[in-house]
Amino acid sequence: MSDNDAAKLQENNQEQEQEVTMETLMGEYFDADGVNIDIPTAGEIRDGIIASLSDNQILVSIGAKSEGIIAGKEFDAIPKDILATFEEGKAIPVYVITPEDHEGNLILSFVRAVEEQSWLEAEELLKSSESFDSIVAGYNKGGLIVPLSTIRGFIPASQLGLSRRLGITGGTPEEKFKEFVGQPIKVCVVEVDRQRQRLILSERAASTETRDQIRDKILEELNEGDVRKGRVTSLADFGAFVNIGGVDGLVHLSELSWDRLDNPNQMLKVGDEIEVKIISIDRERRRIGLSRRALLGNPWHEHVKNLKKGQLVEGEITRLTNFGAFVKLNMPGDLEGLIHISELSEERVDHPKQVVKPGDVVTLRIINIEEADQRIGLSRRRVDSAAYADMDWKSLVADFNLGASEEGETIGDIVDEEIVESVEEAQETAAEETVNVDNTEEVDNTKEVNETKDVDEK
Repeated sequence: MSDNDAAKLQENNQEQEQEVTMETLMGEYFDADGVNIDIPTAGEIRDGIIASLSDNQILVSIGAKSEGIIAGKEFDAIPKDILATFEEGKAIPVYVITPEDHEGNLILSFVRAVEEQSWLEAEELLKSSESFDSIVAGYNKGGLIVPLSTIRGFIPASQLGLSRRLGITGGTPEEKFKEFVGQPIKVCVVEVDRQRQRLILSERAASTETRDQIRDKILEELNEGDVRKGRVTSLADFGAFVNIGGVDGLVHLSELSWDRLDNPNQMLKVGDEIEVKIISIDRERRRIGLSRRALLGNPWHEHVKNLKKGQLVEGEITRLTNFGAFVKLNMPGDLEGLIHISELSEERVDHPKQVVKPGDVVTLRIINIEEADQRIGLSRRRVDSAAYADMDWKSLVADFNLGASEEGETIGDIVDEEIVESVEEAQETAAEETVNVDNTEEVDNTKEVNETKDVDEK
C-alpha cells in the first residue's frame, strides 16, 4: 500500500467516526431536551391537534417534522355535523394515509381513523364476548342493520332475539323488519372480517330471556279487543293456533268464519298470515282466545233484513234434538232456524222424530227473529193458522206483482182479477153459510117452541 492510499483510508475512517459521532451527539442532544423525531408510517392512527381550518382542508399537528393535512375527498367525507364541532386546538384521531405525497405533505384522514378505531373496538368485543347497546338503523332482506360507532354490523334474522323473532310477520323485508327501525337493541359481536368489511352481530347471544319470560312480558302488553296480525302455526279439528307477537292464541272453529266449517283447513293453512281480534286473555293459564270472524262483516243481519215475523218459508230438516228440529232455510246465506218441539204439531209430540226426519223439506212459518242472539224461531203447526191469513194473502199478491206478462200487463193485474172473483165467490159462500145457519137456528127455535107447547098442554 502506498503512502497516498494509506492517507485516504485514514481520512475515510475519520469521516465515518465523525458522522457516527455527530448522529450520536444529535440523538443525545434531542433526547436530553425531550425532543423525539417520530416519523409516522402509513396505516397507523395518531392523536393529532387541529392547527388550522379552512373551507377545504384541515392542518393537523401529530408531533412529526411537519403538520399533516386532511383535504380533498378525505375532507369531504367528514360529516357536516361533526365538522361543525372542529376548531383550532381540538384533539382528533387521524389515520396516516401516506407519510409524504409528491409535494412533501403528510396526508391524513379523520374518517378512516374513526373507522379503524371502530374495527379495533369490534375485535376487542369479539374477544371479550361482551355485549353493547345500539339502535336499529335499518334492514335488508335478510335481517337488521345496527351501527357500532362509525361502522355498521348485520344481524341475520336467525340471530334476532326470541321475542323479536317470534313477532316477525309479513312476506316482504319491509313488512318483517320496518317496525324495528329506531328501537334499542343489545347485541354481541360474533364475526369480524376487516378485509371484507364484514361485521356480524347477534341479539340472541346477548339475550338472557327465557321463552316463558318473553311470553309473560307479551301477555302483559295485550288487551282484550286488540287487533293483531299473526301467523298460523298449527291446525287442529277444533280450530287454528295463531302466533301474535311471540305468543300463540287459539281461533276456535266457530270464530274462524260466519259460515259453518267442519275443519279449519277448509279456510287456512300453516304459515298463513291473518288479522285477528283478541276476545279473551287468561294470564294465569297463559291462554289467549282469538277471533277472525269478529273482524268480518256479519252476513246474518244482511240475510235476515227482508224476513219478518209471520212469513212463510221453506227449508230442509238438518238434525233433530230432544227439544226440536233444526232447519236450513232455502234462501241465500245458509240461514238456520229451530222448530221447537211444541211448534211441530197440534198434537202432543214426545220427540221430533215422530213428526219429521232429516232431509224432509217442509213449509214453515217464522214466529220469532232474535237479532241479538242470531236465532230464528219457526213453526210447523202454525202454517195454516187463520191469524196470519191476511198476511199470507198480501204476501201472495206482492209475490205475483214482481213479474210481468208478455202483453205488458202485470201478473198482479191478472191475479187481481182472479182475486176479485175469488173474493166475490168467497163472500157469496159465506153469505149462503150465514143464511143456512140462520135457517137452522129458526128451525131449532121453532122446534124448541113446539116442544115447550106440547109440554104445557100435557
